[in-house]
Amino acid sequence: MDTFKIITEAHKGFAYLILLAGIIFVVALLVTMFGYSGKISKLLRKSTLFTMILFHIQLIVGILMLVFSPGLKGALETGTLMSNAAARFSYVEHPVSMLIGVVLMTIINKYMKSNETLAMKIVIMGVIAFALFAYAFPWARVFPSFFA
Repeated sequence: MDTFKIITEAHKGFAYLILLAGIIFVVALLVTMFGYSGKISKLLRKSTLFTMILFHIQLIVGILMLVFSPGLKGALETGTLMSNAAARFSYVEHPVSMLIGVVLMTIINKYMKSNETLAMKIVIMGVIAFALFAYAFPWARVFPSFFA
């Protein structure tokens, strides 16, 4: 089997896990935010850690995917990387959005480890991280039956 195909399938598989972990994280974040005490629960700490770990693994697999990508090499050689909307999304917007999401999740995880109560800035960062993830998520490729 081709190396790029293996990396692509791993990237796609981790996408499902990240989607599930991200939803659990956002729900736990909102429950804590709207809770009476605002204390960071065990569920929120664990979901933040697990989501951050999955984001980092996905980032590494995504970087490997970019390195081995024949599409990126072709777009760079022909000079159509920024003029082609599909290539721009796949090779520029998607990686940059995900990288920003990974950085935000790392900051959130550091905050969760060192504080007992939730701050509004962390909630906003969590929502932005998940919004960037949702924006850059290739919904049609991961769930082709819904977008056919």
